[in-house]
Amino acid sequence: MSISKVSITSAIAGLAIFALSACSATATPSTSPSTVAVDEAAAALLPAEYRTSGIDIGSDIPYAPMELFEEDGTTVTGLDYDLSQLLAAKLGVEISFNKQAWDSIIPSVQSGNHDLIMSGMNDTVERQQSLDFVDYFRGGFAIVTAKGNPEGISSLTDLCGKTAVVQTQTVQGDMLRALDCGDAGPVTLQEYPTDPDAITALIAGKGVADVMDAPIAAYAALQQPSKLELVVDAENPNGYEPVFTGIGVLKSNTGLRDAIQAALNSAIADGSYQAVLDKWNLGSFAVTEASINGTK
Repeated sequence: MSISKVSITSAIAGLAIFALSACSATATPSTSPSTVAVDEAAAALLPAEYRTSGIDIGSDIPYAPMELFEEDGTTVTGLDYDLSQLLAAKLGVEISFNKQAWDSIIPSVQSGNHDLIMSGMNDTVERQQSLDFVDYFRGGFAIVTAKGNPEGISSLTDLCGKTAVVQTQTVQGDMLRALDCGDAGPVTLQEYPTDPDAITALIAGKGVADVMDAPIAAYAALQQPSKLELVVDAENPNGYEPVFTGIGVLKSNTGLRDAIQAALNSAIADGSYQAVLDKWNLGSFAVTEASINGTK
């Protein structure tokens, strides 16, 4: 299951948990680069052209919580933006983060308009024909409960014999219907037209949990902390049916790819990467190393 960019964006908008405004061509940074020290070994891998010109990232904004605009409609924030600025600090260069329509984002890199893609893009075997991916996130489906998790839900099988809410006609619903529940009895599903509708039903007590795409689940819990709670299954810390998300770079641009990978691994090692994911309530979907083309 590949997480749907369109469905996640629509769901976040429908939840009305963050103001997403019409956007300009270039996003204004929401924070200055952190005081993270330059990683000299990673910086040495960076081709000379980027040391002087900086690195240009294309991103289809908004796609909350990976990238989104603040209420002014121009200031960008989100997981991908924060990670891009962390990489900038590690490499000792400027990294600009610029809007690019999703359907033209790969051609924009191929034509030289951007150097990298950071846009919540899944690393797939098909996309590996055009790009290499430095993988930085791995998430699938996740469980959200009412605040306090009153039913003590810790895994999908804890939903057996209980009522769960889901968006209609989703893989999540199919997965719950096929769940082997044994003597506990099947999961009873209450299905709703959209994820926001399902969340509203969960808050109203129509079910004990909602199973959603991981970024939606984590962001919903982050935005409504008094009402919702993200469940982290100890046996499935990256969620159910997880997929890699990666930073896309041209296959011919191995120097830039290797520098980005080294910088990301440095951030993983010193904890600054984890801190960025934790800020967006996505810490459970962290990778332990930045692999290249991890999807096989």
